[in-house]
Amino acid sequence: MRSPRVDFSAIRDAAASHLEALCRRWLPGGRRVGNEWVCGSLRGEPGSSCRVNLRTGRWCDFATGEKGGDAVSLAAAVFGLSQVEAARRLARMLGPDAEGRR
Repeated sequence: MRSPRVDFSAIRDAAASHLEALCRRWLPGGRRVGNEWVCGSLRGEPGSSCRVNLRTGRWCDFATGEKGGDAVSLAAAVFGLSQVEAARRLARMLGPDAEGRR
């Protein structure tokens, strides 16, 4: 049986309004600085080498060069998941608004 289609746009849009809360959970050693969540790395320790723009969703770990453009790619990088699996888990976490139309 084939898995349902993943609506990346719906998940990205639903996650956008929760991005700071997601960063607090996933990158707990970080802090908000202006419009960014700043931490040491994708492991979430204190520091300033990793930044997530809370308005756009773009993020970069400047120490490793890893980067992405939304909460789905951030979740994939933080938890070592594929984009599809990260999107599915994020959709389950965010609930019906993130599931979009299939």
